[in-house]
Amino acid sequence: MAKPTKDNSALQQLKAELRGKEVGNLYVFHGEEVFLLHHYLEQIRKLLLDELTESFNYHRLNSENFDIRSLADAVENLPMMAEHTLVQVDDIDLFKLSEDQREKAVDLLSDIPEYCTLVFTYITVPFKPDKRQKKLWEAIDKNGCVVEFAKQEQRELIPWITRHFAAKGKRISSDLCSYLIEITGGTMTALSGEIDKICAYSGAEHIVKEDIDAVTEPVMDAVVFQMTDLLGQGQYAAALQKLQQLLKMQQEPIAILGAVGNHFRRMGVARTLLDNGRPSGELMKLCGMGEYPARKTMDAARRFTPAFCAKAAELVLETDYKMKTSFDDQDRLLELLILQLAQEARRG
Repeated sequence: MAKPTKDNSALQQLKAELRGKEVGNLYVFHGEEVFLLHHYLEQIRKLLLDELTESFNYHRLNSENFDIRSLADAVENLPMMAEHTLVQVDDIDLFKLSEDQREKAVDLLSDIPEYCTLVFTYITVPFKPDKRQKKLWEAIDKNGCVVEFAKQEQRELIPWITRHFAAKGKRISSDLCSYLIEITGGTMTALSGEIDKICAYSGAEHIVKEDIDAVTEPVMDAVVFQMTDLLGQGQYAAALQKLQQLLKMQQEPIAILGAVGNHFRRMGVARTLLDNGRPSGELMKLCGMGEYPARKTMDAARRFTPAFCAKAAELVLETDYKMKTSFDDQDRLLELLILQLAQEARRG
């Protein structure tokens, strides 16, 4: 199998192979966008298997039934009344196998029969190759295609969302697509479920914001962003209401505080970049953010002074210390933090 070049990523290679109906023998699928992972896995299944013989030629292993012998048996099984077999292995960290098992895995991955396609998927277990285990890593890297399904950018998601609404006879504006991305966290898995709920709820052809708000529960980071944005706009009572929304979502106070702290750290970086005339692309690199959230964070940071960002970080640390060392009510400590932040925002 040809290795991807700098101009031909692993995902592009996979797409090309599927278009040409010539998939390879070894793949590793991982990444945050599980929706895409399942989509391309299903494309491979449809290409290699048929309903009549799938039960004979499709083999699936996981932590409950996996060992190297079982894997070897599945890989070496000849196809029955078909040309191909598909072996799927879910959430097995090959690099944590015993040395003897790893050596057998190296031999197996280096000599997969032409009729077999072997796909390792990582969803609940992260794919973290230990490249110090040189033989095993080289067997994967040389013979397979490691595909990371990364979270998609807004410019890719908006047309995808629009198409999914259109398929259900609904229309939605680009602005509302952006809003839906923001409050769901922007994964296709989450978006797909929310689109179904919104379409089922709305009786009109055109989707409005009220339709989205009626059935979509925003993720914690989205509510935290809204809360801090309200602080920047001077809407302090509304910011406190957002905190109450988070608590009603039964989010742990310490988790809420962590999200607030992360947000203000990114806000501080954004403020520094603004003061030095740097673009949002710098924030993307420094904080590992996507294009849309980076741009939005830069816009929000314009409302805060460097002094406020520094004080906010200090107040978050103080609240964290109190939560971990005192017997004070954690919900009350969060409310006090928002009130302190509001006071600092008034001062500028």
